[in-house]
Amino acid sequence: MSLTALALCSRALLRLGAQPIASLTEGTAEAEVAANLYPGVRDAILSAHPWTFATGQSDLARLVAVPHADFAHAFQLPPGFLRALSAGGGGRGRGIAYRIHEGRLHADAEQVTLTYIFRPEESAFPPFFAQALVARLAAEFCLPLTESASRSEVLFRLAEQELRQARLIDSQQDTPRGIEDFPLVTVRG
Repeated sequence: MSLTALALCSRALLRLGAQPIASLTEGTAEAEVAANLYPGVRDAILSAHPWTFATGQSDLARLVAVPHADFAHAFQLPPGFLRALSAGGGGRGRGIAYRIHEGRLHADAEQVTLTYIFRPEESAFPPFFAQALVARLAAEFCLPLTESASRSEVLFRLAEQELRQARLIDSQQDTPRGIEDFPLVTVRG
């Protein structure tokens, strides 16, 4: 079965012990809770870690409007943007000073390459992330649907363990970054 928002929410409801839903707009309490909580929970978990499947790079389009202070240029953020990781120029994805302000990136550079977290389609979620998201959704859905604070606490603890495991798996899919410039090493010569 292809992953969708509906499938993820239904799995979370099953994990909670509730009935799965056929649509996010079906009018049941479960569907209403899922429809209202899912987008925020998904984006929060995507933003909380530099997931390899949700990290992208993009050359940004420079805007005509300029910032009021501190930086010389403003750039349009890419579609689906959730969080900036770094910005660079000249073929590098990091190394320049920037600030995200009013939905734009401000920098002094003429050209900016942004490394960022974006919102991928649910079908692109790897199994380890989908499992962590389902666990977190079950925890988030618990209190509004069952009114059981103790059960909610247990589900939040389980969700944290799932998220920790997912971050560990995801971090093994990349070469660890080495220290490129460290003043104490430079001083030693």
